[in-house]
This record gives sequence, structure tokens and C-alpha cells, in this order.
Amino acid sequence: MNIQTIANKVFQLEQSADFEQLALELFRYQYAQVPVYGKFCKQLAISPDTVKTLEQIPFLPVDFFRTHRVSSRSEKAKLVFSSSGTTGASTSFHEVPEPAIYQESFEKAFQYFYGDIREYCVLALLPSYLERQGSSLVFMADSLIRASAHTDSGFYLHDLAGLQQKLVKLKAEGQKTLLLGVTYALLDLAEQFPTDFPELIIMETGGMKGQRKEMIREEVHAQLSTGFGVQKIHSEYGMTELLSQAYSFGDGIFRCPPWMRILIREMNDPLSLAKAGQSGGINIIDLANIYSCAFIAVQDIGRSRTDGSFEVLGRYDQSQIRGCNLLVM
Repeated sequence: MNIQTIANKVFQLEQSADFEQLALELFRYQYAQVPVYGKFCKQLAISPDTVKTLEQIPFLPVDFFRTHRVSSRSEKAKLVFSSSGTTGASTSFHEVPEPAIYQESFEKAFQYFYGDIREYCVLALLPSYLERQGSSLVFMADSLIRASAHTDSGFYLHDLAGLQQKLVKLKAEGQKTLLLGVTYALLDLAEQFPTDFPELIIMETGGMKGQRKEMIREEVHAQLSTGFGVQKIHSEYGMTELLSQAYSFGDGIFRCPPWMRILIREMNDPLSLAKAGQSGGINIIDLANIYSCAFIAVQDIGRSRTDGSFEVLGRYDQSQIRGCNLLVM
């Protein structure tokens, strides 16, 4: 199966067996065509000849995106996403030679979980992301804003008063509204300009970015629920190194689109998977990562559930909280 055939099948997946077959095909391609991943597998004495099941595929530590070029293409991609990083820390880079794949991934995931984007007004409160270059989240939010085609959709940087006025207007109009925001900015809005809007979908992501003290998820969600009069707070789980996102409709339970899957590895043995129900490191299979690496071991600690959903419980290294809704538990 060539890479174009694989790419054409990623967003058409329906059955678990199809996912495993496609993942194994993509593993064989990336083993041969992504130099750093192939070398990593060889160091572990793992080859396509020895990998017969999903569970046998090796997962590349996410930090390789900080220290190595992870790509199957020889030429540098025109679109490169980068992480915000932390003071003194190196930055992750993810080359995206085919931006249309990322576009299709987040558009179809939104459709899968939330329905037609054209029914929404999309408001984005992403100050830390808008103030730098290379944010995959800003790219996604901008695309969703334009796809919504609503005249009030747009970005907000520091104009919290203007955003609150917009929310009041949209509530009065009965408009279905999504407010996507970095966690600390949403808390600022809830404290300074509380607005009773029970139908509002609030989706938090990105954490505190050093702007506030870290808080447990329950405390954050309680403050946001009170500030906006909503029952549940939604969350987005994504990162620079992925081209797909998982979503939570509340209570910290995340669900993946059909082309993304979570496996949990042993806390002290990164090459072994944890038993069902046990917590451990999160391994992510993102089949949209066609030209980089679809098999990534991230630094988050989580627990999978029998229905395929998962929880994020924290991080191995609390000094590098970044990216994907990493609230300390």
C-alpha cells in the first residue's frame, strides 16, 4: 500500500480492524522513510518483520521533535508548527508538508463531535498563542472562524470587555456559540466580566502559560461554570506534534476521532503497555501524522476507559506544563 493510498483512507476509518491495518501500514512506511524514527526502532531491535500487532509498534518520545527533524520529506515544509516552550527549554517543531491533511483532520473531528461548523459563531480568546508565530491552535481556530462564516466570529486578544458585550448579544439572539480559549484568559474573563450564558460552549485549552498559579481541573471548571452559568466545561487535547485533537464534553473525559487512539504504557517500563484500568504514560496514535510520526509517547500521565475514552491525570515533569490542556491533578 503506497503512502497516497494510506492518506486517502485515514479519514474514512469505520472499524477497529481497519484502524490496526492502516496503522501497521503507516508504521512500515515511517520506519523506512522517516530517518529518525527508523533509527529509533533499529536501536530497539524492532523492525517491520517483528511488528505484527498494534501493541508491538514502538512509540517515539515526543522530545524528539525538539532535538531532531521528524519528517519523511527531504525538503523543508513550507508550513512548520512550533511549540510555545518554556523559559530555558527548547522548542518543538512539526513540519507539515501537506497542510490540507491538518485542515481535513480538525474539520472532520469538529464535525464528528459538534456537527456543522456553519451553525456556530466561533470566538477565540488565545492571547499567548496570537502573540507568537507557528501555533497550530491559531491555525485551527482561524480556519474554524472562517468556516463558520458568522459575522461575529473572530479572535480576541485583550479586549475582554468587548468579548463580554459580544456574548451578551449572541445570547440575546439565541445564537449557538463556541468560545475557545486559553485557560488563564477564560478565568480572567469569568472573574472580570461574568456573563450568564447557559447555552454557551466553553472550550478551554493550553493551561496557565505561566500567567496564573496552576490549579486542579475541578477548581478551574468550577470557576468557569460559575462565571458563565454553564453546567459543563469542554476541553481540547492537542499539541504541536499532533495533527489531530481529542475533545472532552466535561469532567475531564476525552474522546478521540476514529483516526486517533490512546494506549497507556507502564510508568516505569516505557516499552510495555499498562493493564486495563491502570494509569501510566500516554502513547498516542495519530494517523493524520502521515509525513512525520504517527506513534508518539508523550509526557502526560493518563488512564484509558473501556469505551475508548481517556483521562489526563498530570505530567511526568511538572516543570514543563505546556500545550494540550495539561491541568495538574
